[in-house]
Amino acid sequence: MMDQYTPDLFADLEQQDAQAAEEATHTEESQAMQEDQATTEVHEDEANPRIQEDRLWHDDGWTARVIKNEDDEGWAVAMIKDGEAEPALVGPWTMGRDKKNPKPLDAAAFSTLVKTASEVLRRHEQQLHASLHKSINISHGDDYLTVNLDIVPDEDDPYALLTALDGNGEQIAQMRVAPNFKLTRQSAITWAEGGFRR
Repeated sequence: MMDQYTPDLFADLEQQDAQAAEEATHTEESQAMQEDQATTEVHEDEANPRIQEDRLWHDDGWTARVIKNEDDEGWAVAMIKDGEAEPALVGPWTMGRDKKNPKPLDAAAFSTLVKTASEVLRRHEQQLHASLHKSINISHGDDYLTVNLDIVPDEDDPYALLTALDGNGEQIAQMRVAPNFKLTRQSAITWAEGGFRR
């Protein structure tokens, strides 16, 4: 016995095919949107990728790179802050168990290296500030004054600012001086006694 197909049955089949095609199109569009979102997320992460390899780690604005030690046969690790050309810290790195290759970087080592490199940068900034800033306290009349010398290391036109502050921290005088001006207790007293003139 043969099945008989009626026009209604063909219409139902065509409608089911149309629904299936619409669902497939909707699924494809949904997948395409998900792929676009995934691509967007990857592009956002590419700006600051997190790398965790045996000899290279990058995270939280720092890169640790294990390199051949130029001074001897061993290995060294260089810590570079994002945006800087030179490493903030280069130090010896441990040999691996095979006594030939370097020990792989790991989370604990990277964390310690970041702390150490950050401390090195902080100390460098303090030393730089100390080399560019000097302060002396003097008595002048009935008041105590603070005289500051701040060097401005401009490449084209370096100079220094000599500033006098009263006991309340209010600026009472300021003048531009040569970057090699020597601030001593005597030079500060002489400046104050001369009415803060050149």
